[in-house]
Amino acid sequence: IAAGVWMMLNAFILILCEAPFCCQFIEFANTVANKVDKFRHWQKAFFYCGMALFPIILSATFTTVLGNGIAFATGVLYGLASLGKKGDGVAYARLNHQKPTDEVKLTGSTELTTQ
Repeated sequence: IAAGVWMMLNAFILILCEAPFCCQFIEFANTVANKVDKFRHWQKAFFYCGMALFPIILSATFTTVLGNGIAFATGVLYGLASLGKKGDGVAYARLNHQKPTDEVKLTGSTELTTQ
């Protein structure tokens, strides 16, 4: 029962933080959402994943895991967002092309000598 109550509290907090327009009749909804928006992505990731794992620790049943999956997935997505965007393949190839090789570092020139 405690895990179910905690899951309902998690759902309310998640809706309050992510979709405050659903709680438009609660006076403090916008202030909470504005404070949460100031958090960094990794802070939101730890908060949502920790919030989702607590009921699973209380009662590790299939319904608890399934019910907390969306909160945990939200935390995972915020964690991935904190890593940043994927690099462009063309820019990466251009960067590798501009780096001098070990031979150039040792000899100090880029010319090939033929004998």
